[in-house]
Amino acid sequence: MITIPDRSEAAEYYFTYINQVTEGDICETLEAQLAETVTLLDGISEETSLRRYAPEKWSIRQVVSHMNDTERMFVFRALWFARGFDSPLPSFDQNIAISGASADERSLSSHVEEFGTVRAATLTFFQHLPADAWARAGIASGNRFTVRALAYITAGHVRHHNSILRTRYLLAP
Repeated sequence: MITIPDRSEAAEYYFTYINQVTEGDICETLEAQLAETVTLLDGISEETSLRRYAPEKWSIRQVVSHMNDTERMFVFRALWFARGFDSPLPSFDQNIAISGASADERSLSSHVEEFGTVRAATLTFFQHLPADAWARAGIASGNRFTVRALAYITAGHVRHHNSILRTRYLLAP
């Protein structure tokens, strides 16, 4: 079984996400999170999905678009390192990504469908990783990451944003 990464496997900042994942099979966690997240998002109307909880904050559609982009990026990093590439990867600026996404021009349902597709690809990738690939590591954004840490970061990032959606967007007046 793949265990929770230790502090040497990612920069301290990323434990904000890693610490949100409990013990257990990370692939099972990612799979369960797919249904959880789709259920949460399916309960939001198209009209509500344009809501921002404060001026200058992202809309719900933008949050989901960010979740999709960021999952792709974390899994690309995991792929890069798992396959043995040793070139450092660049940083990912979430604000540049979201400004280029035109997320509010698309329906929430299209973002939810995309999440399902992206997560299915994430699951397939991690489910078929060779055992020794989980410990492989590389540099991205100037920080060291193991493939294992990136799997946990992927799950923790979605858990983090699901919590924000519940507490700041859906409970807001």
